Amino acid sequence: MNRRMILYMPMQIMKLQAAVMLIPALVGFYYREQSAMSFVLCAAGALLVAFVAAKLLHPEYKTIYAKEGFVIVALTWVLMSVLGALPFVVSGEIPRFTDALFETVSGFTTTGASIVRDVEGLSHAVLFWRSFTHWLGGMGILVFVMAVVNISDRPIHIMRAEMPGPIVGKLAPRAKDTAKILYLMYIGLTVLEIVFLKAGGMSFFEAFVHTFATAGTGGFGIKADSIAGYSPYLQWVITVFMLLFGVNFNIYFLLLARKFRLAAASTEMWVYFGIFFTATAAIVLNLREMYTNASDLIRTSAFQVSSIMTTTGFATTDFDLWPGLSKAVLLSLMIVGACAGSTGGGLKVSRVLILGKAIHREFKKMLHPHSVTVLRLEGKPLDENVISNTLTYFVVYCLITGGCFLLICLDKFNLETAVSATVACFNNIGPAFGAAGPARNYADFSVFSKLVLSGAMLLGRLEIFPLLLALSPVTWIKK
Repeated sequence: MNRRMILYMPMQIMKLQAAVMLIPALVGFYYREQSAMSFVLCAAGALLVAFVAAKLLHPEYKTIYAKEGFVIVALTWVLMSVLGALPFVVSGEIPRFTDALFETVSGFTTTGASIVRDVEGLSHAVLFWRSFTHWLGGMGILVFVMAVVNISDRPIHIMRAEMPGPIVGKLAPRAKDTAKILYLMYIGLTVLEIVFLKAGGMSFFEAFVHTFATAGTGGFGIKADSIAGYSPYLQWVITVFMLLFGVNFNIYFLLLARKFRLAAASTEMWVYFGIFFTATAAIVLNLREMYTNASDLIRTSAFQVSSIMTTTGFATTDFDLWPGLSKAVLLSLMIVGACAGSTGGGLKVSRVLILGKAIHREFKKMLHPHSVTVLRLEGKPLDENVISNTLTYFVVYCLITGGCFLLICLDKFNLETAVSATVACFNNIGPAFGAAGPARNYADFSVFSKLVLSGAMLLGRLEIFPLLLALSPVTWIKK
């Protein structure tokens, strides 16, 4: 194991994080806020530590393998969360470190679960940083670094550890070029949404922070009512862009390459949009007696389905007051999530498809023991390792969900709150039901529960295995 590289890489990422922390500092200086200096001080301290540590830990060679890739990603994300929490504490706007850590983990993992009771009382610099963490974490900060500098001889192992989905493929022969393509598309969609939001009457500040939260499918808002106070036009714009950021970015690459038939042949994409329209229709029918205006009913239903399915977490209404069927639909969408290769969380549509195909094959084997069935996805045969990994992932996913749920029950919340909060944090959604509903937040949870849910958010964003491998003693044994 290349131990020096494992410790060296997070220090390199710390340098980048320190640099980007100067952006909210500039925002704070523009609005003449005292919190601006908090970011400057934290950035300066982080740069000093990172430069000294990187000098001492400089590796003899940069070659890494899958094991190192997983551990580097896990350690980097934990370090990013700790460093990102410091400006909240230093500024005094979130004085308790455990609360600041929860808020930062929620930001970087694009969860959007918050402990802030008065979000409108936060400074512009802090609000900007909260939303910007979504944007950085959405596509992956290590993927961003790969697009800018040469960080390793084998960066594909880092990309596979950080990018969501059962299969991570290359858009170009080199992983570095793939990272560049992904971030160019990510930036392009980000700019496009900013333009549409600005055209709808948002200020530049509002357009930037809401776009960051939409692009990363995170959902941190700057108003107490989230998106409810904005115009129908702006709500529709955010609805559409939440859906767009929940699509596998490979589809956009195919469209840009004018491979329209290949893009249109994506089973995952059609199932993704099929689930969206079906869930929206089901909620519209279930809520038809609660709304007198059909356009409000359709817009609210579509917005909330898009927000929950893409694991963004914005809200235009208190969906905790909806009937049981509508809440059950939303809970199901929390689990399914968005597409693989997107910025969305959840189990992923592709995994659901693979699980469904695997179950169907087992039924066929029971009826025809000697039959041989090759599973296919997107028209290509699925490697048996991918199927096995998906089944393993699902089992571990269920075990961790159950374990976190039991730990949250120690807080003595009701069953609805404990279940939905666990699912919402592990799947990186944010708002849940009950005490963690869209009209409330996670401030009343105990320190223990906040730490458990912070761990769940990291496990969900990194898709379990990188963090588990980093914590496993077996990983660190020399062979």
